[in-house]
Amino acid sequence: MEAFPIQELALPIALGGHDIIGQARTGTGKTLAFGAALLQRIEHGGREPRALVVAPTRELALQVTDDLLVAGGKLGTRVLSVYGGRAYEPQIEALREGVDVVVGTPGRLLDLVKQKHLDLSKVGVLVLDEADRMLDLGFLPDIERIIDRIPAQRQTMLFSATMPGEIAALSRRYLTRPTNVRAESHTESDATPQVVQHVFQAHQMDKPEMLARLLQAEGRGLTMVFCQTKRACDRVAADLAQRGFDAAAVHGDLGQSQRERALRAFRNGKIGVLVATDVAARGLDVDDVTHVVNYECPDSADTYVHRIGRTGRAGKEGVAVTLVDWSDLVRWKLINSTLDLPFAAPEETYSTSPHFFEVLGIPEGTKGTLPADKRNGRAGLDAEELEDIGETGKVRSHDRGRDRDRDHEHERPRPRRRKRNRTRTRAGQPVEATARETETAAATDNVVDAVATERKRSRTRRRTRAGKPAATGSGTAETSQTA
Repeated sequence: MEAFPIQELALPIALGGHDIIGQARTGTGKTLAFGAALLQRIEHGGREPRALVVAPTRELALQVTDDLLVAGGKLGTRVLSVYGGRAYEPQIEALREGVDVVVGTPGRLLDLVKQKHLDLSKVGVLVLDEADRMLDLGFLPDIERIIDRIPAQRQTMLFSATMPGEIAALSRRYLTRPTNVRAESHTESDATPQVVQHVFQAHQMDKPEMLARLLQAEGRGLTMVFCQTKRACDRVAADLAQRGFDAAAVHGDLGQSQRERALRAFRNGKIGVLVATDVAARGLDVDDVTHVVNYECPDSADTYVHRIGRTGRAGKEGVAVTLVDWSDLVRWKLINSTLDLPFAAPEETYSTSPHFFEVLGIPEGTKGTLPADKRNGRAGLDAEELEDIGETGKVRSHDRGRDRDRDHEHERPRPRRRKRNRTRTRAGQPVEATARETETAAATDNVVDAVATERKRSRTRRRTRAGKPAATGSGTAETSQTA
């Protein structure tokens, strides 16, 4: 295995039990740097955990857990990940049986401590992964409550790709004579050097077409697309799926099972495009990610560094494309100056611009819809079995939409709608019934008139003389009684 500078510099210090503030580019093996030392220094076989690793996201906690399980397989190390979005019972049961290392997110760790299922009184090694994120104003109160429950005599290690000066100063409150380890020169940019970066000034309405054509570039493998909001993630993923690409979204509004399912399908190559918020920008390690697209301009230089660090990992090369809207130019110029990048004035670019096709290797004549012969269908997520253990969320509208698409593709027959019997009414009465009643009434009136006429005829009076009927012209005598 290739050794990176952060491992060569940090391992001897960590094995000696000293506190460390480590900074190195993404993809250079920071997890191995603290993981190998942690596994060697702790006692194995106890009931209470002897080491604690705190991560800002659930995905990063799972990844660190997997790495530690692989590294500590020969030692028989028991590693447990605890995070929200899953049921408490399996995690509590594992804690009762005993663990050596706990990896978790701050919220679930504090919940288990308050419920007295997690005892941190024997933790001898504390690691804050992505320490700059852990010590900002959002996580700092929870981190302080966790540290208060850990013995003061401990080894503390902080690692991150970016370490602002104020965060480094704040971290010294929790460390004892720490050693600063930086794996690159202070004059070098934090941005990953093996990543070819492109920045274009793009119009908001043209971005979907630009992204669709970019995804058809030559040599394009797994691709991560970053958006600022959850709604934008869903919108971009749905648009790509409509254009024929295998895409899935990952953000905080999705259930944990859905997030893990999408990431697993992405790692296995069953889907080619992962659209995510910054929840996937921290520490996520996926092999063969060739392209990273900042669909929306990041909010800070640190965020930009972590996003493009998802490609070009472990010495590989990658491509990063950033689409800057007109309203984000000021923010981008600040990021550009902070990282000392040569993109202070991004070139105005559209989906039909020749230089856009040329620099990204997009074949001429490429359109924004994937040809039918290049589509793989939607089997990526369908092939993944959904893990329902601990799922607390309801069925999301995103899944319902995917199910509707799946039904349409399999041409499932739709149930016929029942024919509604409509009745025309007039003055509250059915028109047909009214007509029938009118006809019946007319017929009845005719009969009554005929009967009345007959009766009138039968009651015709005859003239008489002296009580005898008068003679008729025919000579016939008729008698009639008169009152």
